[in-house]
Amino acid sequence: MENSKSDFYASAGVDITAGYKAVELMKKHIARTVIPGAEEDVGGFGGTFVPNLAGLREPVLVSGTDGVGTKVKLAFELRRHDTVGIDCVAMCVNDIICCGAKPIFFLDYIACGRNIPEKIAAIVGGVAEGCVQSGCALIGGETAEHPGLMPEEEYDLAGFAVGIVDRGKVLRPESVEAGDAIIAIPSSGVHSNGFSLVRKILAESGTALTDTFEELGGRTIGETLLTPTRIYVKPILKLLEAVNVRSIAHITGGGFYENIPRALPEGLGALINRESLKIPPIFTLLARLGGVPEREMFNVYNMGVGMTVIVPAKEAERAVEVLREAGEAAYVCGEVRESDVRMELC
Repeated sequence: MENSKSDFYASAGVDITAGYKAVELMKKHIARTVIPGAEEDVGGFGGTFVPNLAGLREPVLVSGTDGVGTKVKLAFELRRHDTVGIDCVAMCVNDIICCGAKPIFFLDYIACGRNIPEKIAAIVGGVAEGCVQSGCALIGGETAEHPGLMPEEEYDLAGFAVGIVDRGKVLRPESVEAGDAIIAIPSSGVHSNGFSLVRKILAESGTALTDTFEELGGRTIGETLLTPTRIYVKPILKLLEAVNVRSIAHITGGGFYENIPRALPEGLGALINRESLKIPPIFTLLARLGGVPEREMFNVYNMGVGMTVIVPAKEAERAVEVLREAGEAAYVCGEVRESDVRMELC
């Protein structure tokens, strides 16, 4: 690619050859994500994928797109770039699985102030790890240098995923009934939402990312906060085969109060048993440092519950068993009832 080198473009802040080097460095990561239907070539104008439609009467494609948000600011400060890619994939595929769809491919978009190939490759390495965890292929992406738009050391990361499901198996809130059980699947921490508030709390309390806390097991708060978002695709796919899953909610920005009602039809509400919840120490620490009321914490963060699954009450025990066999410490945290109050902690 030496023939395409441009000294004039480089003088404006864009190094074309750095882009080529980044692609070469990321190829080993992308190769880890190849699944049946995916093409192994990297660097074309578009990614291709041949879906397996066997057994699907009426295939439906389900798409999701998201980013990592201001969590990337922590990656800048801690100079660790290999985990935010997992977050990016997680935010997309966890949404897709809520519809009952299996993710099949993913694309990423990285905008940066300066293309440092090793840094970009580390980011894509995280994306690839997220794809491996969710069983989908990384079939393409884009890295764009934006000199003058953002500082050289900064970047932003977004992604786009596509999944597939038979129309008859699409999960819809309308199937939920009063008396159904609500099952909690634990999060790995704060995940990728509410970091603007996190950063405000840290700044106003004078807390550094390198500060350690006993309640965090001696870990630094920065390390704890940078923990990647948990990906639930594979456990949920096993659950869908074993029990009658009515509806699923991915607990992201807006916490319990916004996301759980999205999995319910009108006229029904979620009654969550506050005492049953297993809230990780990072949340109580943030609430203490920032003086944040509990209602606000549940309105912003996942509070230790990354996903809720609604099943008939008679299948709740089996659902918890299947999820635990799949490595998730799931538990019943509430029930659905007839109510105009869409979400209530009791």
